[in-house]
Amino acid sequence: MFFTSWFLAVLAVVLAWPVPLLLSRARWTSRSPFSAMVLWQSIALAGGLSMIGAMLVFGLVPLGDNLLSGMRALLGIVLGSGFGPKPDPLGRLGFWNAFALSAAALLLAHLLFTLLLTFLRIRTQQNRHRQLLALLGSPAAGRPGTVVINHEAPVAYCLPGGARSITVLSDGLMNLLAPDELRAVLIHENTHLVQRHHLLLWAFAAWRSALPWLPTSRLAQRAVNSLIEMLADDEALKTVDRATLVSAIALVASGPAQLPASELVDAGRQQIDTPQTTSARLGRLLTPVPALARNSRALILAGSAALLALPTALLIVPGLLGG
Repeated sequence: MFFTSWFLAVLAVVLAWPVPLLLSRARWTSRSPFSAMVLWQSIALAGGLSMIGAMLVFGLVPLGDNLLSGMRALLGIVLGSGFGPKPDPLGRLGFWNAFALSAAALLLAHLLFTLLLTFLRIRTQQNRHRQLLALLGSPAAGRPGTVVINHEAPVAYCLPGGARSITVLSDGLMNLLAPDELRAVLIHENTHLVQRHHLLLWAFAAWRSALPWLPTSRLAQRAVNSLIEMLADDEALKTVDRATLVSAIALVASGPAQLPASELVDAGRQQIDTPQTTSARLGRLLTPVPALARNSRALILAGSAALLALPTALLIVPGLLGG
């Protein structure tokens, strides 16, 4: 298990710095947003698993030849049963082993707690936002699940909530956009709801809140925000032409700069594209390149699965690396 712990530690470092940095600079991601998004998820999950697994396995080295036997021995120590190796398993657990086990437990608890805290914070914000919309918005005529707010700035975003999910539009947007442009915006926002992009945003927001110093969390959140917008754009392109979508994006992007400070706007501001995301979306639409070849996409997806499977296999397969 000693070699396994160090291999996982090296893998965690690689996935925490050079890999996300290289992927954030890659040019192919806009040609296959779905493949890129899966790869980002794999990097984040494999990195977290490797980080926790390296400390866990290192801590269990004196207690067993593999993770299962080590965990059985640790359980025996904690419960005071006869599962642990003899003699005196607690005495064989050195300072650094105990430190590594404690660090693994604390990191896991920190990640889970931050995930839950982020979920509760977002849910509270969404509920508050929904209450504000009930007071300040009105249902759009002939558009189920759509609410219109009275404001001249062109604003469009979606508010997830299962059966209560809604799309929010402003009067200014509906007056400014042509029918085809408005249809493109509605398809774009509906795609976010149907494909449940808010769950990805929640997970990566929690990852960044838990480990803000980690390049993976910062770069991944920024990339995923952009990639889900591209996925929604691709869905809209199935119905409207490219020029219409470009015009709609440009007009909607002008909205945030015109928004005054208000409780309703602040509640929904996080749903609005950043200038960087808008620039990336317009860039791929104005200078289109061929989609990534099917073989390339399959290779990326297979690599993503292998990347996630590697630390998992090292943890559950006894003696995979020996030592």
